[in-house]
Amino acid sequence: GQPVESGGGSVQSGGSLRLSCTGETGYTYTRICMGWFREAPGKEREGVASIDKNGRITYAESVKGRFTISREDGGENLVALQMDSLKPEDTAMYYCAAEGLYDGCSGLQSRNFGFWGRGTQVTVSP
Repeated sequence: GQPVESGGGSVQSGGSLRLSCTGETGYTYTRICMGWFREAPGKEREGVASIDKNGRITYAESVKGRFTISREDGGENLVALQMDSLKPEDTAMYYCAAEGLYDGCSGLQSRNFGFWGRGTQVTVSP
C-alpha cells in the first residue's frame, strides 16, 4: 500500500508547514512503525523522524525541538509531521515511510520500511 504525502510548499525561514501521510485505500496498515525521510538535491536520503506502535519517537539531531511527528489513528491517515522554525537547510523532498519493522524503528534507516510515498516538496527560502 503506497502512502500519499500532502502539505508541502514554500515558506520563508522561520515558518511552519504540516505534512500529512494518507494510506492507500483498501490496504490495512499494521502501523507498527512509520516515519518521515527527506532527500535534498545531491544528498542521500536521510531519516527525519519515526514513531512506533507504542509511541516511541526518534528524531534526527538536526530537527529536534523543531519538528513533531504524530500518529493519526483515524481512517486512512497514518502519520503527520509538524515542522516549525524551518531553515533553508530543511529544503528537500519529504517522503512518508510505512510498514516499518518494530526493532529497527528508532534507527531511522530507510531499509527498515516497506512502503514509500512519492514525496512532497518543501522549500524554505532565507
